[in-house]
Amino acid sequence: QVQLVESGGGLVQAGGSLRLSCAASGGSLSLWTMGWYHQAPGKGRELVAAINSIGGTTYSDSVKGRFTISRDNAKNTVYLQIDSLKPEDTAVYYCNTHLPTLTWGQGTQVTVSS
Repeated sequence: QVQLVESGGGLVQAGGSLRLSCAASGGSLSLWTMGWYHQAPGKGRELVAAINSIGGTTYSDSVKGRFTISRDNAKNTVYLQIDSLKPEDTAVYYCNTHLPTLTWGQGTQVTVSS
């Protein structure tokens, strides 16, 4: 069973940057379209970025131009570079397939202060 572990979150000021990582064990992610989701306080989990097996990417309108998803199949890891952070980006960030189909990890908290 694939296990996902997210890391890289933290407390940053508005305008700052973070790089989130999602490392998988127990199976390969290489053929999956992977996604990053965020869940703001009191809201549902939302897919904000996805990357397919050959590197094609899509983004939600709210993050387009500020978030960059990438993957390293050799490391079985998916990344999310977040730039120009805004307070409304405050959320727990999770990775999963774009459907999603895998057991959720614990997520990583991103808190943006104004």
